[in-house]
Amino acid sequence: MKQEWNQYDPGSFYDELIAAVHQPREASYKLVEYLRHLTPDRFRQCVQESEAVIREMGITFTVYSDAGNIDRAWPFDIIPRIIPAKEWDCTEMGLKQRIRALNMFIQDIYNGGQILKDGVMPADVVMQSKGYREACIGMTPPHGVWANICGSDLVRHSDGVLYVLEDNLRVPSGVAYMLENRNITKRVLPEIFNTLPIRPVSDYPAHLYEMLASLRPDLEDPTIALMTPGVYNSAYFEHAFLAQQAGLVLLEGADLTVCKDGYVYMKTIKGLERVDVIYRRIDDDFIDPEVFREDSMLGVPGIMRAWKEGKVAIANAPGCGVADDKVIYAYVPDMIRYYLGEEPTLPNVPTYVCRREEDRAYVLEHLAELVVKPANESGGYGMLVGPHSTPEKVEEFRALILENPNNYIAQPTLSLSVTPTSCETQVDVNDRRRASDPRNTIKIAPRHVDLRPFILSGKDIFVTPGGLTRVALVEGSLVVNSSQGGGSKDTWIVGDAAPEMSEEGEEA
Repeated sequence: MKQEWNQYDPGSFYDELIAAVHQPREASYKLVEYLRHLTPDRFRQCVQESEAVIREMGITFTVYSDAGNIDRAWPFDIIPRIIPAKEWDCTEMGLKQRIRALNMFIQDIYNGGQILKDGVMPADVVMQSKGYREACIGMTPPHGVWANICGSDLVRHSDGVLYVLEDNLRVPSGVAYMLENRNITKRVLPEIFNTLPIRPVSDYPAHLYEMLASLRPDLEDPTIALMTPGVYNSAYFEHAFLAQQAGLVLLEGADLTVCKDGYVYMKTIKGLERVDVIYRRIDDDFIDPEVFREDSMLGVPGIMRAWKEGKVAIANAPGCGVADDKVIYAYVPDMIRYYLGEEPTLPNVPTYVCRREEDRAYVLEHLAELVVKPANESGGYGMLVGPHSTPEKVEEFRALILENPNNYIAQPTLSLSVTPTSCETQVDVNDRRRASDPRNTIKIAPRHVDLRPFILSGKDIFVTPGGLTRVALVEGSLVVNSSQGGGSKDTWIVGDAAPEMSEEGEEA
């Protein structure tokens, strides 16, 4: 593999592993040297082993299409992404600061809205958000925390700085794939774990259980359930995985009922058993047909009543999606200053709010250069990436912004960092000698990445060491979502710590 690594060139992009051609970054030096000395056959074997493990363990995600729902094997790249521990420690502090401010904001707007009265942000920005729920007015969840599980997306620009791209507070997904990425990497590259101090992620399920249990401090041993929309949901693999790993009861809405005493019960062969905490993976709209969508078959009638009366805890709390709004995102730095009296540790991506006349004029003039996002879409849908779009698409978004400017923000097109990724190459089948040369199927090329760390908030705050690195597998693409052709890779926080230990207590 020396030739492939010697030819690797990230170009003008910031590379997570390589500082310059032939020059790995300090934290990634041992990994790059290890990979360089693998033979092409051994590297290909590692790739094939990872694919076999994914098939064997049934690690899948669902793609929705006009042709029906398709289960696909999880796209995984075996070359890890590395972040130095010193940088990560600062990032972790910034994530904790951010989630504290976001939870204080949600608590505030449902209990008086002082931030709105003080003019820090316009009231209609909040009231017009699709995530704002009048049914939550006056509520205070346990510990004053609304967003118990958050996945904040981070991107690194060409300046080397990590920026917060967005906060996912409703039903953030991906943590199971983060855990499985580590398991796969330890199986196919076991030797490297002996030499690098890689911070472990395997304790996330224990932290998840501890956080959920803390939402019922009045109970010594609460019954905790994970509420899923069912097997046809795109994230069902993750729901089942987390329930098994964290010791939660996996249930659908039809398995639950609210009885006359106001408590939530699950239906079992032994009769009804009370449920004390629910980790819900269902959007607000579908959680309770008595309060939200009347036609929902996924939720539980009366569950909002039980939550309001303190007879069940729900994570994430209903109504927390108000802070999962891309317009409100622009005001998070102001929230941090307002509630905490601190300057933000992690910067936002510079953001133009189209409801502001000056910002809107700039956006309309520079549409072909910007990324435009609607307030409440996710997964990369409903957005315009100006430099990679068509003139027709640009004009379509111009009309949408003019029609409803309050629904849109715009951001500069960042030069997302890249990292070495194993890619398939085309072989000339007419050249038998070249076609029979296995090295022609191996190519190490730069691909753009982002990062989704996961933050648990209950009595305390826990941040995963690293997170889910998503990679745009298509050359030149900036879209990392698995539903649109993206994949993922393991994320290593490497620094002054002992090498990661295996489950048996020996070095992996």
